[in-house]
Amino acid sequence: MPDFKLLEATLDAVAVEPVAVERPASTEKAPQHLCLDKGYDNALAREIVERKNYTPHIRSIGEEKLGDAGERQYPARRWVVERTLGWLSKCRAILVRYDKKAANYLGLIKVACILLWYRRQHRLSLLR
Repeated sequence: MPDFKLLEATLDAVAVEPVAVERPASTEKAPQHLCLDKGYDNALAREIVERKNYTPHIRSIGEEKLGDAGERQYPARRWVVERTLGWLSKCRAILVRYDKKAANYLGLIKVACILLWYRRQHRLSLLR
């Protein structure tokens, strides 16, 4: 399902979920900002964001990111989330969910992340 179809449900969940630190209220002086990528560049997404009292920052399709001098900057090749999920997909117990309890599954994800971090640190220490 395209991400923009879940935008309203996501923003509703953010407003309802209990959080450790309360978000400041949106005011004229300090409005709430929401940064979205090119996948949300449509009229429906912009309407939803404005109806939820956020100031939208959505890069238009075809708009390039320019540096301070006006030259084109090359974005990262892969997003951090996609890269991490790619690494986690190599762990078979996570790829196919064998656990019935959510707490056990979360524990496996944490252990896999710790192993990924440890291997990366070890590899970097050998390069130094």
